[in-house]
Amino acid sequence: MDYLYHPFQAKRHTVFSKKGMVATSQPLAAQAGLEILQKGGNAIDAAIATAAALTVVEPTSNGIGGDAFALVWTKDKLHGLNASGPAPQSISAEAIRDKGHETIPAFGVIPITVPGVPAAWAELSIKYGKLPLQEVLIPAIRYAEEGYPLTPILGKYWKAAYKRYKNTFTTEEFAAWFETFAPNGRAPEIGEIWSSPDLAKTLIAIGASNARDFYEGEIANNIDAFMKKHGGFLSKEDLASFKPEFVEPISTIYKGYDVWEIPPNGQGMITLMALNIYKQLNNPEWQNANILHEQIEAMKLAFTDGKAFITDPNAMPVKIEHLLSNEYAKSRAATILDEASNPEPYELPKGGTVYLATADEEGNMVSYIQSNYMGFGSGIVVPGTGIALQNRGHDFSLNESHPNLIEPGKRTYHTIIPGFLTKDGQAVGAFGVMGGYMQPQGHFQVVTNTIDYLLNPQAALDMPRWQWIKGKTVHVEPEFPNYLVQSLIRKGHDINVASDTGSFGRGQIIWRNPETGVLQGGTESRTDGSIAVW
Repeated sequence: MDYLYHPFQAKRHTVFSKKGMVATSQPLAAQAGLEILQKGGNAIDAAIATAAALTVVEPTSNGIGGDAFALVWTKDKLHGLNASGPAPQSISAEAIRDKGHETIPAFGVIPITVPGVPAAWAELSIKYGKLPLQEVLIPAIRYAEEGYPLTPILGKYWKAAYKRYKNTFTTEEFAAWFETFAPNGRAPEIGEIWSSPDLAKTLIAIGASNARDFYEGEIANNIDAFMKKHGGFLSKEDLASFKPEFVEPISTIYKGYDVWEIPPNGQGMITLMALNIYKQLNNPEWQNANILHEQIEAMKLAFTDGKAFITDPNAMPVKIEHLLSNEYAKSRAATILDEASNPEPYELPKGGTVYLATADEEGNMVSYIQSNYMGFGSGIVVPGTGIALQNRGHDFSLNESHPNLIEPGKRTYHTIIPGFLTKDGQAVGAFGVMGGYMQPQGHFQVVTNTIDYLLNPQAALDMPRWQWIKGKTVHVEPEFPNYLVQSLIRKGHDINVASDTGSFGRGQIIWRNPETGVLQGGTESRTDGSIAVW
C-alpha cells in the first residue's frame, strides 16, 4: 500500500521491520512478545505472550478475569476466535431483581460472567502456536514476580480508579482489590515498582495446565468459594463447561479492500454497517465538513441498529446478512440529510481494554483484544490469586422484550473487537482501536484514514478523532480543527471539544508488504504505546 503524507503531521514515525513486529499499549508487553519471537515463537505465540504481559503491566484495562477476541492470519486464511464467556447458569432477570436491583449493577459480584482470557491463550497456543504455553507466559510471570515501574498514562488511570473506588468499594468483597492494587493504602505512583506474587502464581498454574486449572482446578475452586460467600452467580460448573468458539469472520468490501471483524456477539458489525452506509454517499474530499457530517450520521445509524439488535447470535432477531446487505445500507443512507439527526438515544458508557497486533517473517499476523471492561472490571479480586474479574454482565438488559435480555448461558453484546484488512485475498494487516463504544468508531476512522486518504499507519492513528455520544452530541479531540468544529455546529451537531484524549480510544496497526514481506506499524500516541521490532 502506498501512502501520502498530508499536511497533518503524525506525532511519531511509522516503524519498519522484516523479521517480526509487536505493537501494543505498553513497552514491556511489546518486549515480551518480541522475546518470544526471538526464542523461535511465531506471531501467535508472541500475541499470547504480549496479552499475558498486559494483564500484569496494564491492569487498569484488562486482566486474566476478562474476555478476548482474536483474528489470526495463517497459511493464507483468516480465522476468528470468540473467547467471550456466557452468563452463569443460575442468573436471570428475576434473580437480579430479587436481590433488590432494577438495573444490572456495574460493580460487585452480580455482573461477573465467565472469563474467557485464559482459555483464549490456551486455544490459540494449541491450534496455532509453536512453543508451549508454559514457556510463552515466562515474561509475564517475570514482570509479576519482580515488579515493574508504572508508566505515565497507566499511573494516571490507576490513581483515578483508586480515587473512585476508595469511597464506594467499602464492603468486604472488595477488600482484595485494595490489597492487590493499593498495597500501601494508595495507588502506586508513576515510576514506582508494583508487583503481584499472587498473579505470578496464577500465571504459572495457567501455563502448566494449558489453562485447565483456571476452569477445573484449584483456581476454579477459589473463584467458586468466593462467589458463594458473597452472593455471586458464577460457579465452578460454569467455568468447567466453558470453551472458546472458533468463528468465521464477517466482512465488507470498502473501495477494493476487505474489512474484517468478529461476528456478534461483538460490536464489530457496527463498523461494517457504518462503512456500508457511508460508501453509498461516496465523497472522498479531504477533511471536508460535509464528509465528516456524513461519517457521523452513518455511524449514528449503524450504532442505533447495532445496539437494538446485537447480542448472542442465537438470540438476534435480525439476520447478520440483512444488516450487512447493500439494500439495507442504501435504505439507511437515504435517510441522511444535510442536518444532524437525532436517532433513538443510547447512553454509551466508557470501557477499559487493551489491543495488540503481531506479525512474523513467516506471514502470520494476529489482531487480538482483551478486556476486563470499565477499567479494572467488577472491582472484585479473588483473594490469593491476583485475578481481577470482569463486569461484562452489566451490558445485559433486564427488559424482557430486549434481544440482549440476561439469560443463563447467554453471551452479552460485547464491545471489544479486533480488526483486519485484506486485499485480493492477501493480508494487508491487523488493526484495532480499544475503548468501549469508541471501538467501532475508531475502526471506521482508521479504515477511512488509510484507504480514502492514504495515510501511513502512524498518521492514520494520530489523526484527531471524533466520537458520537448520543443524539446530536459529538465529542472531538482538543486538536480537532476549529473550522471543522464550527462547520459541524452549523449543520446542527452539538460539538464538545474534550479536554484530553482519554476517551477517544487507543489503537495499533501493522501492515505487511505482500511482495517484500516488510512490516510497517503505528502505535497509539494517546497512551504509553510501543512497537517492538526484529
